[in-house]
Amino acid sequence: MRYVIGLLVIAVGFMLVWKADWIVNNFGRVNWAEKYLGYDGGSRLFWKLMGIVVIFLSMLYMFGFIGGLIDLIFSPLFRR
Repeated sequence: MRYVIGLLVIAVGFMLVWKADWIVNNFGRVNWAEKYLGYDGGSRLFWKLMGIVVIFLSMLYMFGFIGGLIDLIFSPLFRR
């Protein structure tokens, strides 16, 4: 089941990268992205980066590495 969900989420991430221009044209610009990621193209870059992050996290989930990543990030908070 993990692989099916992972492949579906990878498809969503791919669509975010592929159709970034369509997303910007239909839903509008992201002001934060326009300010910090570049003039008149920051929103497209933002959606493409979000798609790449979604694909990466989905692959981590599919192959069972997401638990190890969460432990690695939060383990210093719980040490005594």
